[in-house]
Amino acid sequence: MHIAFFSDQHLSSLGGAQVSMRLQKRYLERAGHTVSVIAPRMHGPRAAALAQRMPDPAYIDTPSIAITPDREYSLTLPGRRTDRFVDDALRGRPPVDLVHVQADFWGALTGHRFAARHGAPLVHTMHNRVGVGIAATMPFPSLALRLLGTWQRAMLGARPRGRDGWAYLRNLAHRADAVTAPSAHFARRLEEHGAVPASHPHVDVIWNGIDDEILDDALALQSPRRPGPPRFIWLGRMSPEKRLLPFLEALCDAGLRADVQVLGGGGGRRAAERYIERRAPEASVVFGGRMTYVETLRRIEEADAVVQTSIGFETQGMTVFEGASLGTPSIISDPDIAAELESGFWEVSDASTAALAAALTTAAADIAAGTAPVPSPSVAERFRQSSRTAAMLAVYERVLR
Repeated sequence: MHIAFFSDQHLSSLGGAQVSMRLQKRYLERAGHTVSVIAPRMHGPRAAALAQRMPDPAYIDTPSIAITPDREYSLTLPGRRTDRFVDDALRGRPPVDLVHVQADFWGALTGHRFAARHGAPLVHTMHNRVGVGIAATMPFPSLALRLLGTWQRAMLGARPRGRDGWAYLRNLAHRADAVTAPSAHFARRLEEHGAVPASHPHVDVIWNGIDDEILDDALALQSPRRPGPPRFIWLGRMSPEKRLLPFLEALCDAGLRADVQVLGGGGGRRAAERYIERRAPEASVVFGGRMTYVETLRRIEEADAVVQTSIGFETQGMTVFEGASLGTPSIISDPDIAAELESGFWEVSDASTAALAAALTTAAADIAAGTAPVPSPSVAERFRQSSRTAAMLAVYERVLR
């Protein structure tokens, strides 16, 4: 079959959803399916690097404008002009059998318009707690949500009840033939707020996965822990909702001797670097920037613990699942993520910096004593992309029937 992915961001940009979609595309193609990816064109240095690669006809890069200072993320305005661009670009490919929207904003609106225009069945993967995300990242979130709802109604002609983030997600869900979520806790919340398809009462839980081959290679190369201070790793987008600064504050307050890697990028990096320069902690803190997927997984495998600090924002929390798959335990701030993972972690008791400092101290002591919690081996098997693709194909087949 031919599946059309719609995304808010280009799959080469930074983000867990983008990593997941790249894997999904590859494994669907291995299974004999055709995948087209409709997403905004990238800008900046990474776009120049992309342009030098062999073009992949599966990627349909829509006209866009950069929307972040580092030009990592971009926006495509949905509407008739974008509709025509997508239709023209897809004309040389087989007819689309199924639309899979993995977006919340402009990509979602464009994808829903495409499905309605062509009468194609639609699966929508919800990656984002829209209300929480907007509250964490934008000034005047209530106004932003009202404007978002108005934009949605203009693009899709719908009139959802309410003006909050759940009303926005409900409207998208009601127009879909199936809704999936990357965790049981997010699926439960979607169902509680009525964000389910009109024809199906439940949200399908399908974790984002990890590449089978890379996982096998990493597991084969695992080595015993080397002596020395505990090694912590923090990964992600450096923006307020990810709570990097509270982690660094807790690390400094705890006074730990530790080797800490901070990987990723974003607008908050310079502030984080200045904070470490000012506090001069006992710990060695290295900002490693963005790395390839393979190199990132290698750093996770080498670490003694993954540090997860966002609370109430993540719909899955990929880094702790990647850690568990590689045998690396986590320090987890979000109780929903802890419940999903089930074992192999230290849980932070509350959202305070003091509680995070206490958890870091406990983890450092357990690591030194050789008594760190061990993640369940079953996570690695359940997290493999091959199993995740099989689960998604079952949803596709149900929708097509």
